[in-house]
Amino acid sequence: MGAHPIDGYLLTGSPAKDAAIAAVLADPQPVERAQPFYRALTVLGDRAADEALVALRLALAGKIPDDVAVSDLREKARAARAGDADARAAYFLMLEA
Repeated sequence: MGAHPIDGYLLTGSPAKDAAIAAVLADPQPVERAQPFYRALTVLGDRAADEALVALRLALAGKIPDDVAVSDLREKARAARAGDADARAAYFLMLEA
């Protein structure tokens, strides 16, 4: 796991945000919950808040992207990006659970 462009952007900064969004929009998935986020990214591009990417990632994982889940996954991503290996594992676990 971890091959998704959103994961790379959130966890390491690679790909860059604009490239991650371009990759996501180039291969949209037919997940109903994801559609509003695809529309937002189409309109806003890299001006979209990172929380929109987090919410999209949750939706693509089959999760409900509510405020609590978005905040929790975002915090895990921030900690992982700062080098916290446990937060990185928790990030992926949250997407799998």
